[in-house]
Amino acid sequence: MPQPKKDKPDTPLRSDAQRNRERILEVATEELTHCANAPLSAIAKKAGVGQGTFYRHFPSREALVLEIYRYGMQQVADAAPRLLADRGPERALREWMDHLAEFAMTKAGLADAIRLVTSAPGAPEKPRPTPLMDAAGLLLRANEEAGDHPPGGVRRRLLRRHRRSVADRAGRRLAAAGHPVPGLRHGRAAGGSARPVTASRKR
Repeated sequence: MPQPKKDKPDTPLRSDAQRNRERILEVATEELTHCANAPLSAIAKKAGVGQGTFYRHFPSREALVLEIYRYGMQQVADAAPRLLADRGPERALREWMDHLAEFAMTKAGLADAIRLVTSAPGAPEKPRPTPLMDAAGLLLRANEEAGDHPPGGVRRRLLRRHRRSVADRAGRRLAAAGHPVPGLRHGRAAGGSARPVTASRKR
C-alpha cells in the first residue's frame, strides 16, 4: 500500500535544516580560509548551531571541507542558466565570469584546508569541476549561436576575462588587508593587462 505523503508537515523542518546547513558552510568558508585547522566546535558556535546539528550535516572535517568546495562550485554552475534566462548571451557570460572569479579566490583561500583533507592515504578525492565545465559550455554555445563571436574567439575571451577577474579580485582583497601590490590597481597592471598576484599570508 502506498505510504501517505508527508511533504507539507516536513517542509518547515527541511527549510530550517537547509538554512542551518548553508549558514555552517558560509561560516566554515570564512574560518577555514583564515586557518586550515580551525576547530569545528568554533565553526559550529559561530554558525549558531549545536554540536549535534553540526555533525548531522557534516560528520567529519573532510566532509565539511569537500562540501564547501562542491557547494561553491555548484552555486557558480547554477548561475549560468539563470543568467541566460534574463540577459543576453554576452552579458550573461561576463557576469558568470565574475561568479567564477569569486569561486576561484575562495578555492585559493581554502587550498591548505583542501590539501589537508585530501593528501592522506585513503583520503577522498577533490570533486571534479564537471558542473563548471558544463556551465561554461552552455554559455559558450549561447554566444556562438548568437553569431556575435567566432567559436574560438569566445573561448579566448573567456580565458582572458577569467584571468583578469581573478587578478582584480586578488588585488582588492590584498589592498583591503593592508597589502597593496605596487603597480597594480585592484589587481590589474597600470598598463591594463592582468598580472599574477602573489603574497605570503601572515602566520
